[in-house]
Amino acid sequence: MTMAYYQRNAQTFFDATVGVDMASLYAPFLRFVAPGGCVLDAGCGSGRDAKAFSTLGYQVEAFDASAEMVELATAHTGLPVRQMTFSALKAEERYDGIWCCASLLHLPQAELPAAMHRLARALKSGGVWYLSFKYGVGEREKEGRHFTDLNEAGLQTLVSALPQVSIIEQWTTQDKRPERDEVWLNALLRKHLSE
Repeated sequence: MTMAYYQRNAQTFFDATVGVDMASLYAPFLRFVAPGGCVLDAGCGSGRDAKAFSTLGYQVEAFDASAEMVELATAHTGLPVRQMTFSALKAEERYDGIWCCASLLHLPQAELPAAMHRLARALKSGGVWYLSFKYGVGEREKEGRHFTDLNEAGLQTLVSALPQVSIIEQWTTQDKRPERDEVWLNALLRKHLSE
């Protein structure tokens, strides 16, 4: 369902999101990522954020599930964006930072714990992880896309199943697109340093 939406609307989605200024969300994340560190943009969409991190000197890897979005993101970023899903992520202790901006929210609630586990495994000890969900509770479909909404309690439940990861900060923001009025839950997670 969601995949079909992005196949049909890839260019429209790209055009609507690629120019959005996300600097205020980059700052808290990058505070914890060493200069030149390796960042994964997981579910990169237009490639907007991957390009921003690359321009700032980070080593960036990016993937998206939609072939159409991968093509547009590759052209926009100049990076070798991969077509894959969260379930195909096999990396271990690879990334200094993982960026999941409005991407995990398309997974059904039942698939979120496994995806979170894979992402936590891919993060280096001491690494930081940003994620965002539309603020709310439960699952819904809107205009051909699946959404799982989370509030602070829902996020805490998800993260509590990952003993090596803690929430270090969470906050809400208004949608950055001028025509949208949704509220977003943003969070920074940190993987504990190995003993």
